[in-house]
Amino acid sequence: MLNFIHAHGMLISGLILLIAYIFIASEKIQKSVVALCGAGLVMLLGLIPFEPSVNPHTHAVVKGVFEYVDFQVIFLLIGMMIIVHIASQSGVFKWLAIGLLHLTKGHPKTVMFSLAAFTAITSAFLDNVTTVVLVMPITFIIAKEFDFDPVPFLITEVLSSNIGGTATLIGDPPNIIIGTRAGLSFIAFLKELTPIVTAIFLVSIGTIVFIFRKKLKATPETMAKVASMDNSQTITNKGLMIRSVITLALVILGFLTHDKTGIPPYVFALSGAAFLLIFERPKEIYRDVEWLTIFFFVGLFIIIGAFEANGGISFLANELIKLTHGSLEWATMAILWASGILSGFIDNIPYTATMAPMISELIDPANPYAITGHVHALWWALSLGACLGGNLTIIGAAANVLVSETANSKGYKISFLRFLKYGALVVTISLVMSSIYLYFRFIR
Repeated sequence: MLNFIHAHGMLISGLILLIAYIFIASEKIQKSVVALCGAGLVMLLGLIPFEPSVNPHTHAVVKGVFEYVDFQVIFLLIGMMIIVHIASQSGVFKWLAIGLLHLTKGHPKTVMFSLAAFTAITSAFLDNVTTVVLVMPITFIIAKEFDFDPVPFLITEVLSSNIGGTATLIGDPPNIIIGTRAGLSFIAFLKELTPIVTAIFLVSIGTIVFIFRKKLKATPETMAKVASMDNSQTITNKGLMIRSVITLALVILGFLTHDKTGIPPYVFALSGAAFLLIFERPKEIYRDVEWLTIFFFVGLFIIIGAFEANGGISFLANELIKLTHGSLEWATMAILWASGILSGFIDNIPYTATMAPMISELIDPANPYAITGHVHALWWALSLGACLGGNLTIIGAAANVLVSETANSKGYKISFLRFLKYGALVVTISLVMSSIYLYFRFIR
């Protein structure tokens, strides 16, 4: 039995990964449970080594199970979750949102665009789910004041959150995976992605606001009422607000100086979280950390690690090289568009976690058929495709599902087809603009 498993390790580990994907996509079983079950299975079957060792024949170092778990990603996520949760308790994010409304003077189209911009900018530094959680209450209040259907606002905000999250290293979990795997810094993401993501946001959301324009008409009295919403009581704890904002700013400054200091981003995130916890009740804060997401990552890394340890990633990389004939141009476009479409239907986190080691294999100088040239184009293609593709369907990203379920609970249904109508348009715009950018920036 053991000989059979070892002889067919790539097939068995690949089958386990595929089955895990199917269960994750179906949402019949909570995805962290699926990931941990798969991780347990590959370890029980001996598909991944428990301890690191040296191959006696090739003298190559064989990684152990924990070396496949990217703890930089895990620690960065935990640190940022704690910081954001503590900061949000002060009311600072709601205060910023209402402040934006004051600047718009209550004009509906400007309000929609401003909320979209606030969501996108916030999503560049906080996770998308946290961002939409902060913005949704304000959205329902504004829609009520205007006597509008809140769904156009909610759809616009979801689309903005996924676009904005693409702009930085910490904006979306796929970028964290890519950054740690490829050794790309916070500054690298700002330099390469923020300009094109900003352009995509302006074109895409400008188009959506134009489409919704007929539903965004209000009387002067209504506009004045929205423009004068009370913001004086929004900050519930001034000391906490000052402390958390300064800490968050210092953590982001740490990310920006990573190239100079050599200190990994997760160190700054954990340090900031630890400092804020000094003034809090840790048990209550830990209770609100998204542990399901953390355990999902751990289990997923182990499943993919087993597939990599049995040669699956190398096999897929070589097949992609054959398919694209080793062309950087074709590989970049294939990764961008495949990622954009697939991420609309499957979770972009496991997808990115699977693709990242494959791209590493594609560009590995030790591979005689490795793709050469400006190979960072492949990483940026993966990031743009995986993050922006989440806008395609209502199940394409966690933020989409959360907004849909919340709206439904309040009597406002966002159907799959209704979202798809706008999501498909935005994803098409996003991928076309990304293709043009990648071609002229890295390939031409």
